[in-house]
Amino acid sequence: MRRLAPEEAALWKRVIASVTPLEKRAARAAVTVEEEPVPAAAQPLPAKRKGRVPPLRAVAAPPPAPPRGQAANTLDASWDRRLSRGLVAPDSTVDLHGHSLASAYDRLDFGLEAAIGRSDRVLLLVTGKPPRPESERPHARGAIRAAVGDWLAASRHSDRIAAVRTAHSRHGGAGALYIVLRRPREKS
Repeated sequence: MRRLAPEEAALWKRVIASVTPLEKRAARAAVTVEEEPVPAAAQPLPAKRKGRVPPLRAVAAPPPAPPRGQAANTLDASWDRRLSRGLVAPDSTVDLHGHSLASAYDRLDFGLEAAIGRSDRVLLLVTGKPPRPESERPHARGAIRAAVGDWLAASRHSDRIAAVRTAHSRHGGAGALYIVLRRPREKS
């Protein structure tokens, strides 16, 4: 690592002086995290014999909780098994072939609204296959497929989506997705 020249050091001091933290609480939290002691489970085990020191034990962090107001994107085992075997017939289909990104988003939103209105359970979304790994970048295809996950997460219907899975080969395989919709909650 090289040392800063005097003019670089002076410039760096001016930059540091001009910066104000966004939130002081976040800065304090970052400092306290660095000062916390290493948990006992992460400390190396004592070596019983001469030679190699055993590696540190990794402490598995719990999986992150889903965002508030949004359920985990999981299905029970029977649903996953039936979807993976192609045993579930989609109630409706939305085909995004030949659309631009803007028109594909509108078509997806309209298709989700219609499927929810009809109380469909499984929607087949045909996006087209993702780009092949050996294709040159930028990819000439696969833009819609790459954007679908973000579109569904930000959709006004995201609370009605139970899961998204790759379709079985009889329904389009890698070029299509199953969107499993939640049953509407009955109002009491």
